[in-house]
Amino acid sequence: MQLTRSPMTNELSFMQLLFQKNRKSFTSFPDKKLAEDFADGLFHLLFTSYEGKYHTAADLLRQYEYLRDNFSALVFELLKNEKDVSRHAEQFFAAIPNIYEQLLLDAEAILHYDPAAQSIEEVLVAYPGFYATAIHRIAHQLHIQGIKVLPRLLSEYAHSKTGIDIHPAAQIGKSFFIDHGTGVVIGETTIIGNNVKIYQGVTLGALNVAKENASMKRHPTIEDNVVIYSGATILGGSTVIGHDSIIGGNVWLTYSVLPYSVVYHKSEIKVRDNNPIPEALNFVI
Repeated sequence: MQLTRSPMTNELSFMQLLFQKNRKSFTSFPDKKLAEDFADGLFHLLFTSYEGKYHTAADLLRQYEYLRDNFSALVFELLKNEKDVSRHAEQFFAAIPNIYEQLLLDAEAILHYDPAAQSIEEVLVAYPGFYATAIHRIAHQLHIQGIKVLPRLLSEYAHSKTGIDIHPAAQIGKSFFIDHGTGVVIGETTIIGNNVKIYQGVTLGALNVAKENASMKRHPTIEDNVVIYSGATILGGSTVIGHDSIIGGNVWLTYSVLPYSVVYHKSEIKVRDNNPIPEALNFVI
């Protein structure tokens, strides 16, 4: 049996349609690969340049200027105006020293609280929570400046590398610590205070995902010195976790708790000898 092939003219028409549609849709989008290279390049410049690629401060300066050129190329695709691009570049790179100081505090928090961390260098090169936090702080600065699309490209790149999903608009305070990190989700309107520790599988999400509520605060507020253990889910824009609280593993929380609270999920676990087993543990029909 032979399959009939569509006439070449039909295929060409479809390709023309695709070309026109994609051309119309993506003329104001930055290059995704360039955005990813920019994120890694800036992270490397700030934290791992001691590995040997750069031997002098002049080498770092040349890389810095290269990254500025990449940044300008990315933002130009969005704004199409060289004056606006220059203004955003100045604002962004002026913020880098402060971002760097914030990230050093994040790294020190990981070293201080994680007994498995042996050195600050190990944290910088090997901890996915630190990498995700670093890219978030960079993306958040872009969000503050009102730059569209590019912050999401950076945050989703970090998400793909680490399994940690942080929206660029989320506000995160000093000395932030994500341990392990896989499955962490931090929503757009989340506000996190200082010295907060979050473990794997934590969700800071919304109770209502209706599109008409997009401009409202939909995600929780986590005050200073809170610890949230693995698997906890905290939902809602009016939900506030009071400072110095501990949220236990697998907790599902949709209301506020006072400062110094301990919230935990209690489940019954039975341990017994497995021989003999008088009752059936599995039922198969």
